[in-house]
Amino acid sequence: MIITVTLNPALDKTIEIDGFKIDTVNRIVATRVDAGGKGINVSKVIKELKYKSIALGFLGGSSGTQIKNYLDGLNIDNKFLTVKGETRTNIKIFDKVFNTHTDINENGPSLGQLDITNIKEKIMEYCNGDSIVVLSGSVPSGVSTSIYADIIKNIKTKGGKVILDAEGELLMKGIKAGPYMVKPNIDELEKAFDISINNEDEVIETAKKILEYGVKYVVISLGAEGSIFISGNKIAKVKGVKVEVKSTVGAGDSMVAALAVAVQEDYSFEEAMKLACATSTANVMTEGTQTGRFVDIERLKNEITINYITEG
Repeated sequence: MIITVTLNPALDKTIEIDGFKIDTVNRIVATRVDAGGKGINVSKVIKELKYKSIALGFLGGSSGTQIKNYLDGLNIDNKFLTVKGETRTNIKIFDKVFNTHTDINENGPSLGQLDITNIKEKIMEYCNGDSIVVLSGSVPSGVSTSIYADIIKNIKTKGGKVILDAEGELLMKGIKAGPYMVKPNIDELEKAFDISINNEDEVIETAKKILEYGVKYVVISLGAEGSIFISGNKIAKVKGVKVEVKSTVGAGDSMVAALAVAVQEDYSFEEAMKLACATSTANVMTEGTQTGRFVDIERLKNEITINYITEG
C-alpha cells in the first residue's frame, strides 16, 4: 500500500494570461482549479499509472471540502483529518507569450499539538511492513521542522519504507532519520547542506553524503537536464527528453509517484529510472497541475537514455 501524506494541501487555481504584466490590469484567457499539495499530486499520478494509494493529511473549510470531493470524484482513497481554518488556495499564473510560470502560495491554517498527534496516529494506523509512505511538501504554521523525521522513525519501527521530498530543515532533519529514498533538486540540496553546487560532480558528492544516514536511494532532479540516480553501488545520469513544455508544476511530484510505484512493485534500478523520468516528462506536457497521460508515459519510457557513471 502506498500512503501519501499532505500536511499542507491546497486548491491550485491555474490562471492563463497572455503577456502578464505587473502594476496593471490583466485579462484571464483560461482558468482551471485542481486539488493540490505535493502528496495529493503524487496520489493523482499513482492513479494515472493504474495503481492505488491512500491520501492522508489535513483539510479545513470550504476549500477542504472541494478537495475531498475532487479526490472522491477521482476514486482516490483518502482519510483526511478535519482542522479549524481554511485550506489554502494557491494561484499559478501561466503566460504563454513569455513562457513564464508564477506561483503565489498561501500559508495554510495553523495547527495545534493535538492535530500533530492525531495525524501521526492516523499514519501509523494504516502503515505496515509493506507500506510505502510518501512524505512531501511544506508544513502549516505551528508544525515543527522535525515532524517528517519523527514520522520516518515511527514508520521504520513497523518496517515501512519512506520516500522523502522536502526542503530546508524539513529535508535535512528527515535525512538524518534515515528514510528509504530522498528526492531533492539541486536548490534543495544546496539549502539542506548550506553549500553552493557548481557542477554534476559536486551534485554527486553531496548526494553521497545522504547515503551515510542509511538512505538507500537518492534521486536528484535536474530539470530539463534530466536526473541523477544514486544507490550504494550505482550512479546513473538520465538525460532529459525534449518535449513541448506546457507547465513544470508537479513534475517532481510525478517523479515521486513513479518511484513509489517502482519501490512497491520491486522494479530494477533501470526500470525505476525509466518510469520516473518518463512520468515526470509526461507531466510537463500538460497544462496547469494536470497529470501526464498514461499513453505518453508508456511511449516516453522507450525514449529514456541512461548513462551509468559507476555500476557495481
